[in-house]
Amino acid sequence: MKRQIAAACTALFLLVAQGASAHGFKVGPLEIGHPYSRAMLPGAKVGGGYFKIVNTGDTADRLVSVTSDRSPDVQIHEMKMEGAIMEMRPLPNGLAVPAHETVELKPASYHVMFTNVTQPFKEGEMIKATLNFEKAGPVEVEFVVGPAGGDKAGGEAGGHDAHKDHGK
Repeated sequence: MKRQIAAACTALFLLVAQGASAHGFKVGPLEIGHPYSRAMLPGAKVGGGYFKIVNTGDTADRLVSVTSDRSPDVQIHEMKMEGAIMEMRPLPNGLAVPAHETVELKPASYHVMFTNVTQPFKEGEMIKATLNFEKAGPVEVEFVVGPAGGDKAGGEAGGHDAHKDHGK
């Protein structure tokens, strides 16, 4: 009886551990890790999206576009300091993903911008999107929506989603 209980506990632990780390996606040699977003504040029309791309292959690739039924225009953006000013700009040619490297989309850096969002993102929901890569092709992903205050599911924080009036 003790063996059965121990085996059941071990199986339950493994199931929970797998679930905690299973929010990843793969297309070809590209691994997309833990896409997340933040709940949108009332009146906001844009939301950010963040994740890691690990290229395990021998060839560079490029994230060329993102689509989602929650936003008619999803853009790939870069934020960086230009002197003392933080600038944000779209990357019309996409985002390079070099071979054997990791590219992280995170607050105040590279990120996905969901514009003119049709239904505000709410904490706890999943936002479906398709990432389109130049060589690896499309991959469907889901962004976990965390609290508006900045912490995502998994504990990362950052202050990005303040561009609710970003040119729209």
